[in-house]
Amino acid sequence: MSSVIEVRINAEINRAYYTYERYQTNATFALVYHEKELGLEELGAYIRKSDRFVKMDENHFFMLFHFTDVQEASKASQNLLLKLDNHFHNTTTCIAIDAFNTANPTKVVLNRLKQIINETKKNSFSRIEYEDILDSYI
Repeated sequence: MSSVIEVRINAEINRAYYTYERYQTNATFALVYHEKELGLEELGAYIRKSDRFVKMDENHFFMLFHFTDVQEASKASQNLLLKLDNHFHNTTTCIAIDAFNTANPTKVVLNRLKQIINETKKNSFSRIEYEDILDSYI
């Protein structure tokens, strides 16, 4: 991941933390994995206007679900997964969701999401997983 992308993700995470501290609004972080190339405009058409995303590489997007707790992010992820399944005509896309914790710096957030996505690709049937999948990893 380039330093420009890391700076952008850091800014998104810090903005979410600030918004939470100032207005007590929820947010949820996610990482979307897909096998085939997906453009910014294509993904943008499949998510809510309030959600933010950063393309990390040709197979991964960092997602920020603003004003959304984990349960609402789960529903948004299910909808996104269905749209991406139809877009790609396969079921290889998966999504990692991590709990919002303002104590976690950007590197911790990204490392946790990457660990969740790797475990999801190896061991999950649901294709949407949370940090509890790491319990078996540790």
